[in-house]
Amino acid sequence: MTISNEKVVTLVYQLKVDNSEGDIIETVKEDKPFVFLYGAGSMLPKFEENLNGLKANEKFEFTLKSDDAYGQATEDALMDLPKNTFEVDGNIEEGLLAEGNVIPMQNDEGQKFNGVIVEVKEESVIIDFNHPLAGDDLHFTGNIIEVREATKEEIEHGHVH
Repeated sequence: MTISNEKVVTLVYQLKVDNSEGDIIETVKEDKPFVFLYGAGSMLPKFEENLNGLKANEKFEFTLKSDDAYGQATEDALMDLPKNTFEVDGNIEEGLLAEGNVIPMQNDEGQKFNGVIVEVKEESVIIDFNHPLAGDDLHFTGNIIEVREATKEEIEHGHVH
């Protein structure tokens, strides 16, 4: 069976920054493989495109340019938020507002984002909401473990059960 829409793909991979010689960012091994529903929109489109048509036990290697991955870092993703945004019951947790801390946030629509504190000012905090890999090319090497038909429920829900 080949990888195509509405197939559940199980794979292992190693992700490096820039190219095959870059620093290792992530390694997914067979004891905890990565499993996803192909074509459900949960993966980077170019990532899926590079896996299309592969079968179980086939190896893959490809590089996604930053524009096909998480894009370029932009100034628009920097936000200056009032300190009271971080209050819980009128208090800010000690040590929370420190440069470099990653803060989980949520917008009005319920979407979750991680922001990195860039600067703590007297009345506000500058947070960077760029993806941590924005501006980086991503180099993947790996192996397809299994390809199977998705269940009706998986297709309806848009993810693997």
